[in-house]
Amino acid sequence: MSVAFRRESDEEHKEPRFELPIPPGPNFVTPRGLTQIAARIEDLRAAVAAATDEDARALAERDLRYWSTRETTAELAPPASGEAVAIGTRVTFRLNGAEREIEIVGFDESDPAAGRIAFSAPLARAMIGAEEGETVEFGGKADAIEIVAITSV
Repeated sequence: MSVAFRRESDEEHKEPRFELPIPPGPNFVTPRGLTQIAARIEDLRAAVAAATDEDARALAERDLRYWSTRETTAELAPPASGEAVAIGTRVTFRLNGAEREIEIVGFDESDPAAGRIAFSAPLARAMIGAEEGETVEFGGKADAIEIVAITSV
């Protein structure tokens, strides 16, 4: 019989569902980030309980495994003093003549559109440890970033 006429199950055509990748390194979070993780877990547990479709349930269970792992491995970042750039600080800086402001947060809490970047992002890594008035290297250019102000969040 020709392969073109063979009936295959729908399962053969589905893309495999892989686990969500866990970012490497420590899972530092701010208090707000820890609260967001707990809320996400609560929402996903409700989604699993309410799911009537097997695919929707499988997706919610996969996401729940990811967020449960993130909650288990979460390490609360030490409170930022505001004297140096760290996780949990809002930083005003000058880059290429333009002044910008960002907040440095944990990986799962990051939202670049809202001005929150992960501590592991290249921009944050370049600034962590710097103090107000300092200039730091970024993108291979010495003195590329000037730290204008630092506040604790």
